[in-house]
Amino acid sequence: MTDKHMTEVLGNKENSKTQMNGNTDGHIWRNSTQPLLPVNVLTEEESTGKNYNTVPFHSLGDSKIFSGYISLAQWIIEQQTVVIDGYGGVFFDNIQQHIHAEIEKSGYTVAWQRTSDLLKSEADIEAMVKPFLGGTDDVWGFKTSLSLNDFFDQDRLATAVINPNRDINIIIGTGASLAGWNAPVVYFDIPKNEIQYRMRAKSISNLGKSGTERSFNMYKRFYFVDWVVLNAHKEELLQRMVIVADGQHFDEVTWMFKEDLAEGLKKLSETVFRVRPWFERGSWGGQWMKKHISRLNNEEVNYAWSFELITPENGLLFESEGNLLEVSFDFLMLFRHQAVLGKHAAQFGTYFPIRFDFLDTYDGGNLSIQCHPSRKYIKEQFGEEITQDETYYILDCRDDAKVYLGFQEDIDPASFKQALEESQAENMPIEVEKFVQSFQSRKHALYLIPNGTVHSSGINNMVLEISATPYIFTFKMYDWLSLDLNGNPRPININHAFNNLRFERKGKVVSEEHISKERVIESGMDWELIHLPTHRDHFYDVQRVEFDTEVEIDTHNVCHVLMLVEGSSISVRINEEDTHFNYAETFIVPAATERYTLINHGHGRARVIKSFVKDSFEL
Repeated sequence: MTDKHMTEVLGNKENSKTQMNGNTDGHIWRNSTQPLLPVNVLTEEESTGKNYNTVPFHSLGDSKIFSGYISLAQWIIEQQTVVIDGYGGVFFDNIQQHIHAEIEKSGYTVAWQRTSDLLKSEADIEAMVKPFLGGTDDVWGFKTSLSLNDFFDQDRLATAVINPNRDINIIIGTGASLAGWNAPVVYFDIPKNEIQYRMRAKSISNLGKSGTERSFNMYKRFYFVDWVVLNAHKEELLQRMVIVADGQHFDEVTWMFKEDLAEGLKKLSETVFRVRPWFERGSWGGQWMKKHISRLNNEEVNYAWSFELITPENGLLFESEGNLLEVSFDFLMLFRHQAVLGKHAAQFGTYFPIRFDFLDTYDGGNLSIQCHPSRKYIKEQFGEEITQDETYYILDCRDDAKVYLGFQEDIDPASFKQALEESQAENMPIEVEKFVQSFQSRKHALYLIPNGTVHSSGINNMVLEISATPYIFTFKMYDWLSLDLNGNPRPININHAFNNLRFERKGKVVSEEHISKERVIESGMDWELIHLPTHRDHFYDVQRVEFDTEVEIDTHNVCHVLMLVEGSSISVRINEEDTHFNYAETFIVPAATERYTLINHGHGRARVIKSFVKDSFEL
């Protein structure tokens, strides 16, 4: 996968039609062509149907999710003293205004304390985070060792005390619980895609920063500093939360009690589920998703990525009496990672290890010639524990499509590097296949891309990228002289790449070891289980289940990530309950389900890809 966040996507808004959402004063607060999640399920067609569903939700039953600030304010009045904490990027000022208005309508007085007034100085915070951000033009930083408490001036924090002369006392803002109030906590969560849409609109900034800067630097700070401390804070706060609220809307809110959320997450960890996918354009993006995913905005110039299952950035949708509420995926892992991961929970903890995403180059462009860091390199240079080992599963392709993979037999590293550096300096094209092999794309083939392997997807591929979860660590060496959607060159990372390239992956070794050789390993009357072996360096494996009617599968205490890659629709039956999935939808079967049945609803043979962590592996 390309380094999406660090380069073009966060700055590609100027030259594309963009949905701008604003308040009554005309202030722009999100910048995206993608629609905001509705607060309510408006029609049955929005949540069901025969086509790919962009808003998959999980029903909790009646009276579990509440809508509106009136009900939330009434609950706060009953408590008298409340802590309102939450993730970075939430509009706490706006939340305060809504709650304050409702409390005043009820005839009560309220005293507010704001955590934004309790932080260290901006200069002190900038100095504190600087060691984790690399240089100004560096694409990556290093995951911080700071905690959220480090952002606060402890003397100021001590002044945040309850006012006995007011009926209601509220401390509000990210880190509010650090003031030590003995009061129930309302936690406002927000999905990562909406954080980025707000960042593009310059309606939010990083922790402790008063102004905004280039999206490139804002995202780097979010990824390597803010999100690290905020995720840790969320985990520490979990037991104190009483209410969890969805903070992605401007004038509306949905909320629920944590105990009901915990029960919903428990049920989710014992059955099949989907995360909410989201979609992004890119300089090389294509048109396949526009054609096959009917609910996407066709006004968009292209779609390069679908975040099918990139759990650091996906959310889970819940529904009750038509009300929708989204929480980040990490809530599930914090509550129920043992049930989700089964025998591998000890190795990965609350980290979900596998990701699925789409790379669409239909009528688009080539991805950059690239590689990913070794496990040692990504840990030493960036602070990540797992590296970006990938595979390309070809969901669809045209006859002329290629996958670039591995070096030519006669590769000379010095000549290759010289050609790359001259191309970058002089903006001159390279004859790529002089150095890098290409293979004709084949539908349902699996191309193996462990770290250090040079690779790229060519034009007219629809790639299902099955990978380890890290997703921003791509070292681009050659980008076909293409520009981002703002007309600017994208960063090239030749030195990083040459610190990781495996030049022994060349010639016949590539065709023998980096293109999976599928074989049937089990079969029945009308089904086959086909193994698509991954590389010895991959900690996950891939299989394809092909069946005409139905087939039963055991989890063997391992989490399965699946997608219907051929056929119109299927159901997954667990404990006599069926859940429907359409073509190209990703879904997860947790280890705790133990056994499930796939049921084919199409006229032809259904094919379902399945990925899971290997029984024996070394991280």
